[in-house]
Formats: sequence, C-alpha cells, structure tokens
Amino acid sequence: MDCPVTPTPDLRGFAAAGLLLSHLERGETLDASRLRRAMQTAFNAADATGAWDWKMAYDAAEAASVLFLRRYGPALMTKASDDTDLLARIARLASLLPSQTRRSDDSQTWQQFSTPLPLAFCLARAADIGRGNHVLEPSAGTGLLAVFAELAGAVLTLNEYAPGRSDLLTALFPTARSFRHDAAQIHDYLPESVQPDVVIMNPPFSATVHVAGRAPDTTFRHIASALDRLKPGGRLVALTGTSFCPDNPRWTDGFTTLQAKARLVFSAGVAGDLYRQHGTGVKTRVLVFDRIPASEPSHFVATRGTAPDFPTLLGWIIGDLPSCQPQAHQSSAVSRSAALTSPRTVGGYLGRKAAVASRQRTVSEMQGAALSYEILPPDGDGTVTTRLSDALYEDYRLQSIAIPGARPHPTKLVQSAAMASVRPPGPCHKPTLPDPVIRDGLLSDAQLESVIYAGEAHDRYLAGRWKADQTWDVLTRVGEDDPDGVRFRRGWFLGDGTGTGKGRQVAGIILDNWLQGRRRAVWVSKSDKLLEDAQRDWSALGMERLLVTPQSRFPQGNAIRLTEGILFTTYATLRTEERGAKASRVQQIVEWLGADFDGVIIFDEAHSMQNAAGGKGERGDQEPV
Repeated sequence: MDCPVTPTPDLRGFAAAGLLLSHLERGETLDASRLRRAMQTAFNAADATGAWDWKMAYDAAEAASVLFLRRYGPALMTKASDDTDLLARIARLASLLPSQTRRSDDSQTWQQFSTPLPLAFCLARAADIGRGNHVLEPSAGTGLLAVFAELAGAVLTLNEYAPGRSDLLTALFPTARSFRHDAAQIHDYLPESVQPDVVIMNPPFSATVHVAGRAPDTTFRHIASALDRLKPGGRLVALTGTSFCPDNPRWTDGFTTLQAKARLVFSAGVAGDLYRQHGTGVKTRVLVFDRIPASEPSHFVATRGTAPDFPTLLGWIIGDLPSCQPQAHQSSAVSRSAALTSPRTVGGYLGRKAAVASRQRTVSEMQGAALSYEILPPDGDGTVTTRLSDALYEDYRLQSIAIPGARPHPTKLVQSAAMASVRPPGPCHKPTLPDPVIRDGLLSDAQLESVIYAGEAHDRYLAGRWKADQTWDVLTRVGEDDPDGVRFRRGWFLGDGTGTGKGRQVAGIILDNWLQGRRRAVWVSKSDKLLEDAQRDWSALGMERLLVTPQSRFPQGNAIRLTEGILFTTYATLRTEERGAKASRVQQIVEWLGADFDGVIIFDEAHSMQNAAGGKGERGDQEPV
C-alpha cells in the first residue's frame, strides 16, 4: 500500500495559487479573507500556527496571476488594439491582487519586492523578446517577469536563490531550466550551455547573499555578471534603484566600465507610488543595455525623467528604444581601452573590480580532486641522511613527499639545521583541491605540504570519548559505549614564519574541507582589521571573498543567517557574555554550527588567546580573559 506523501510548504503555496485563480477568473479581488481561506485550505492550518505567513500568501496571489496570464494572456493579446490597450487590461488584472501591507523577515532581508504586473509588461516590451529567444531571468522571484517572456514564445532559464520561491517557481514553470545560485555571480555558476539572447532582471538593490546589512555595489555586481553571460548583440533590461545611473557621480565610472562591453541605450525613472501595491514606495529605474561595446564608453544616453504612470513609461519605451540588432563580434580594442580607464570614485573602483571578478570563473562550484603526491623513499638502510652545512639555517625543501606539478615557493624559505635533520613522517591524507590551485600555482609546494599535514591531523581523533556540560566549559570522560559521548578531532599547529603565506595556507585547509562538503567554518583572529586579509587569501584561491563574513554583521541575540560560509570573528568578540535574553557570542556561533558540525575552526594569531583559561600568578588565581 502506498503511503501518502506530505507536500512541502512550497507545493502547498502552489496549491493555494490554484485556489486563488478561480477568484481572478471571476474578476474577484483577492482580499485578506479570500487569501486566508485559500492558504488555510492548502496548508490545513491557520496562520497563527506558523505553518504559513502573509508573505507566502502574497507569493501565492502573484503565482495565481501568473497562472491567469498563462491561460488567458493569448486572448488578451488578441483582443487588445495596441500595447497601450494591453497595458490597461493587465493593469485591471493587477488591481485584483492584494496590497502587500505585511512583510516577513525574509522579504526584508532579501528585498523580495516582486515587479508589479504593469511594470513587468513594460520591461518585457523593452526587452523586445522574439519567438524562440533564449531568456534568462537571474532573480526570477515568483515569475511575474518570466510569464511575459513565455507569452512571447521564449525559451526560459530561471534562477532564484530563496528556497521557498525557487520551489514555487519550478512548479509554475516546469519546462524551464531552473537554478538556485547567487545571482550576483550568475555568470560564474551557470553551465556554458546557457547562452541567453535576452536577460530581464529585477535584482536586489543592496541585499547580498552571506552579508548582513546593506552592500552598495549589489546592483552593479548583478548586472555586470549577467552582461558577461549575455550573447553578443543581446539585450539586458534591468529594474534598479533610481540612484543607480550614470548621472550619479558615484556610479559614472562603473557605467563607463559596463559600456566597454554593453551600450546603455535607455534610462528612465519610475515613480515610487507605482510600487505601493507590492509593499514599498521606493523610486526605481529602468535600464536597457545592448551587448555591443559603446564607441565612447564615457558618453551616455540622455536619461529620461521620472515616469508618473505606466502608460507614460510605455510610451517612452516605444518611442525611444531602438530594435535590438545582434552583432556577431565585439570590438576588443574598445574593450581593452575602456578596461584601462582609471576610476575616479569609490563606486567606480568597486565597479571595475566587480566587472573583472565576474569575468573570472571561480572554483566554488568546481569539482575538487584528491591531490596526487608521492612518498619519497628513505635510504637503503632505512634511515635518512641529510647533508647539512655548518650554518644555523638550511634551505627549506620537502623531505618526505613530492607533489607533481606543484610550483616552488616564490620566495626563499629556510629552516633551522635541527629541523632539517629530522624527516617528517609520510602522510596519508589526500586533500581535495581544484586543479587550478596546483596548475596555476595558487598554493606553492610548501603551502600544499601544510594543507596535507593539517588534513592528516584532522583525519584522526584524540583518545577517549567525552561529554560536555551545558556551559561547554567542563569535559567529562565517558565510556566508549556511551551514546552521548563524542570524539574530538586532533588539531594542528601552523608555526611558519613571515613570508610563508600562512593566511593562504589557512584558506587552503578550509578549501579542502569545503570541497568535501563541510561548508561552515570559523576563523578567529585578533582584530577585525584582519578581515580583509582573510577575504584576500580566500579569494586568492578563486573563491568568493564575501563568503568570509564578520560575526559583527549579526547583532548579538540574532541568529546567524548563513547557510554556508566562513564566519570571521575576534577573540574580543568571543569574550562578549550574554546580555539579558541575548545569548553570548560563543553561544551564537555554537547554534549556527549545529550539533553535527564537523568543519574547521581556525585560531589565527593564537598568541592573542593567552590567558583564555586563566592561571596562577604571584597573587593567586587569575581569571580568564
């Protein structure tokens, strides 16, 4: 007998959309009572139970409008006398949708404000989508933009990072190719087979994955990465914040960088009141790029004013936008000269840096492979004879292993004569690393040796099984058969001196674990000023620098909202005790790591941890600090 499968909340949201569709078909407004009834029926629970919230209900209403347009859109297009008439019919459908007066934590954090239907139609009109075009939407939300591309006969590739919305989107567009990546790096993540003719997007304005708080360059990074993926001659249409424009001195250099590969052909503001129904009154901007390098990257198309209503915006699009004419090849000379343009503002520097980064494919989604190395044999009598000079220090070399293809360290390394006289034991651990790390010399042979021996230690456990008390301060040894007892992995001490690149070695150790699926790590150091050093060393291995996120971005007492990443913190931060109902900073990390944590904890600048456990002095016991 088949057992019933309980549907996921996202599929229940799709079921609620089906219930709401019948109201739209009868021309009935989706008011709060109808939304509540549909959600309670689909979830078999009231909102007070926590099974669903009102943001999920609004998403279901938007999904219902997508279903309506799929069913009746062709008829609306046939009956409409022109684009303006069709816009009016779409506006009447939008008037039946609820005003989104309630927000969830996720909608606030990820800036989930879907594109109003009339505005989505205007963006699709600006995209000039033809039948058979391949359309990419990097931040697809609930599909309010995608449905107009579908009605135009396009082939869809949709990406949505938020899990709930992504599942709903997959249910709405089962034939589309779907992904769940951070759209700020969409070019790096998508397979080479995805080559869109059109990109249509409504990216978050300042919310970035793995970063708590606002990141001012978010929109630029999304657009730059999407343009890198767009075919030459293709068109990108984006809805952004009103301040993101070449007239703003902060972004002038950034737009100059963008125009080295794609010409800005249209820019117009949109009044904030037109977004009220979707829960915000922020002013927005419509930008259109054609993937053809501008002849003068520092010269920009004249910016239209702010459209007070949708018919005005549509009129500007119809009257001002040229047809998108594909171009087979880009002008490499223009691209090179523009790339050398020196930025004049902070925004321009961020723009150029993001544009360069988006052209480089990262290794975050690459498959790692076990590092191959050979154990060097000892001499015939089973001993190792090391020829030493009369000096106190000897040149450093690998004595126990040889790593094919590894490059020597770029600077001279030495070790004491005493250390050189002792051959290290032959290891067994084979780190999992991407090929570019070795092939391109991102880690030298000496640095790779450290990654190998660190993994060798971490693969083994300390003797015995232990149980911790609730404070995590006291460990009690228990029997080997105690189900609550845990084993602790061995640690490893990195004692290399200046010039060895210890930060790069640490990043390599974390990367080895990362590619084995252990994608949460903690990096503790003495100062928050060393955050940039940690991000630099991590990104030097081809990884996204913002995956190294400071704990300070998450207020004490709040949950750490990272599904994966490297949490950077300081010894001073770890000393922060609980404050009333707010748990201590250590407890905040413990809750984020979870009971099944099996990753890496790095104690950088470990001398700063001195006296962490207290001790005895001339005047008696000393409290830990």
